Amino acid sequence: MMIETPDLYTLVVGKGEGEKKLTAFDAALLEAGVGNMNLLRVSSVLPPRCQFAQKMEMPYGSLLPIAYGSISSDVPGERIAAAIGVGVPEDPDSFGMIMEYSGFCSADEAARKVEEMVREAFEMRALALGEVKVKAVDHVVEQCGSVFAGCPLFYRKKGE
Repeated sequence: MMIETPDLYTLVVGKGEGEKKLTAFDAALLEAGVGNMNLLRVSSVLPPRCQFAQKMEMPYGSLLPIAYGSISSDVPGERIAAAIGVGVPEDPDSFGMIMEYSGFCSADEAARKVEEMVREAFEMRALALGEVKVKAVDHVVEQCGSVFAGCPLFYRKKGE
């Protein structure tokens, strides 16, 4: 049996604090709205004709294909950032590219880097780029912090 190709995508970001890196990561997932899903990390291809949704309704516990970048730190005062970028093809029957970045920088710097990677990925494939969508987040660590930026891929409800 083949897994169905997703036809919706969105961009989400979150940041969080916790006593441990994993609980800080969980807090960032919750803020991003994907903390109650089972994340299936995917690489970087946006399916053809995939439509952007401002918000997606997903049942708790869903298997959620998602490309994401994240970073956690337990160094108080350290700035961490994550960004997600999607290159939407000019031709809707073509595919797009998803890139993620995380590091010790500002959200603006992370967003710039991820956009550069999206543009390079399109150039490498000789694809015509229609638009780039980017979302980024940063956080100054208090005790143990985490940031998360992702592109969930999901499915239209039957009949939509």
